[in-house]
Amino acid sequence: MTPEFVISVGREAMQVAFLLAAPPLVTALVVGLVVSIFQAVTQIQEMTLAIIPKMVAILIALIVAFPWLLETLTAYTTTVFQSIPIVLR
Repeated sequence: MTPEFVISVGREAMQVAFLLAAPPLVTALVVGLVVSIFQAVTQIQEMTLAIIPKMVAILIALIVAFPWLLETLTAYTTTVFQSIPIVLR
């Protein structure tokens, strides 16, 4: 097991983590921005108005992106398990 192998596995793990976190985070960012603009225009300062739409949008984003998220995680896990013989040498 070389340092290059360890660095590549760590880099790939971080890349997969960022890819898996992107759909809900981007959705929360966009919905939060839209709700904030709506609150600024209407001068409604209700906390539940900011939280509930984000929660619903994140849930919808996770449901829509779930097949892709599962495929990405499965591919990475398969790659890690297939590299076990290389690590054991």
